[in-house]
Amino acid sequence: MGRPGFVLEVDERTPPLLVHAGEGFGVQRFPLGTKVIYPPDSLPGIRDVNAAIQDALLHPIASDPLPELLHPGMRLTIAFDDISLPLPPMQTPDIRGRVIEHVLELAARAGVDDVRLIVANSLHRRMTPAEIKRAVGERVFRSFYPDALTNHDAEDSANLIHLGVTEQGEDVEINRRAAESDLLVYANINLVAMDGGHKSVPVGLGSYRSLRHHHNVHTMLNSRSYMDPREGHSAIHDSCTRMGRLLSGHLRIFTIETTLNNDTFPSPFEFMNKREWEWSFKDQASYLAAKRANERAPGRMRREVFRRVAAPYGVTGVTAGDTETVHQRTLATLHRQQLTEVNGQSDILVVGLPYICPYNVNSIMNPILVQCLGLGYLFNMYVNKPVVRPGGVMILHHPVPWEFHQVHHPSYIDFFDEVLAETTDPAAIEAKYEAQYAQDPWYVHLYRNSYAYHGVHPFYMWYWGAHAMEYLRDVIFVGADRKAVGRMGFRTASTFADALEMASETVGRSPSVTYLHTPPLTLAEVR
Repeated sequence: MGRPGFVLEVDERTPPLLVHAGEGFGVQRFPLGTKVIYPPDSLPGIRDVNAAIQDALLHPIASDPLPELLHPGMRLTIAFDDISLPLPPMQTPDIRGRVIEHVLELAARAGVDDVRLIVANSLHRRMTPAEIKRAVGERVFRSFYPDALTNHDAEDSANLIHLGVTEQGEDVEINRRAAESDLLVYANINLVAMDGGHKSVPVGLGSYRSLRHHHNVHTMLNSRSYMDPREGHSAIHDSCTRMGRLLSGHLRIFTIETTLNNDTFPSPFEFMNKREWEWSFKDQASYLAAKRANERAPGRMRREVFRRVAAPYGVTGVTAGDTETVHQRTLATLHRQQLTEVNGQSDILVVGLPYICPYNVNSIMNPILVQCLGLGYLFNMYVNKPVVRPGGVMILHHPVPWEFHQVHHPSYIDFFDEVLAETTDPAAIEAKYEAQYAQDPWYVHLYRNSYAYHGVHPFYMWYWGAHAMEYLRDVIFVGADRKAVGRMGFRTASTFADALEMASETVGRSPSVTYLHTPPLTLAEVR
């Protein structure tokens, strides 16, 4: 059994600690007394993944075995998570492809001929053929693409169906093929606790008409624990659960959820998986070599190197059956991998932001995505209460270049140039601009026919940070583009020492500091 999560208190013996900063990284000394939150050691991966998948399908929880749900003449649809999971992408074979192959084998034995596969990409960009092939494997891709293996299209009105309204007035509109199937099988990867469960189908296969009910400022501000649905006061989770339960009255869903361990970085970056005082001479040499090579490489080459990183994850769980029951077991496995107990809040929270988030795979981490990763996701990686106290300061390490992917993020460019130039207030932005961007014909065209995120997507990324913006007194980026950060309403510092000095204006000269050491991911259980 691996070691549990650990909180280090920095003293004179503590070595400099690794800090990510986009496509760069380095080591940084922290003030004495700083609390450093480390995740638990990686759980051991399942030795025989194929056997685990087969067992999950034949012995599901709160459901009949999958073979008993399959019969000749039925319509079977298999949906699966898109490229936003996991991060970084996992080394092949991808667990989604392995699960799908087992489902297809059982379907073939049962004489099922009408089978469709759908990428549950929601309002994300379409996956390219190469990206789909990598996820599902060559054999599945060759057999089904392009006619029976497609991306979901949230703007294809002819292939969407409105199934009703929840007791809270939320529209439930999803992919027509999925809704009209005799069985919908959903293959998921749970990277964090807010993934999976009832969120998978109504979000992954939903439309803007549905998503607007929970991807909005009000919901974000009332989802203070959306990274941990166990807490029972996540408005996002509650909305998706209502939608999922309505869906269960219209179609049968067989959920397959998977979890991965924290083996995030391959060679030559294995030192990034370890605690610094346990670095061997080989690890120290690898760090120096990788850092030197990274700093000497042109920016485009650095990005390409990191794009090629594939994580050697071990699969820690495969669970199938009833959506709600499956998800509870998934969360238990996920928490064993990520949960670390932390005593008390601090005045300052420090995070290093890596080169990747769910929405820039094979792309560019633009300033809005940097904000979303830091304030929307990592700030919210807690249970019970935030790591930082109300009115505290968050210090983030990232260069925040004023740079956008022209194909993937066209509406982001206009959002950054036009909307944020007028206001950074999430509620004001939502009221004045969201409908215009969501319904813009050009953005709709690019979403449907190119590889662009939906026109409304940058709004959702900005809303993810709404809780942190309201909660914190100051947000400071270290080593960042001053104009890009200023456009978002935050401050910049040249060095970490300067950032601490700036923070003292808010939290005094002797603040308590916590460093959330990530990646790998950690969920702080703050007491």
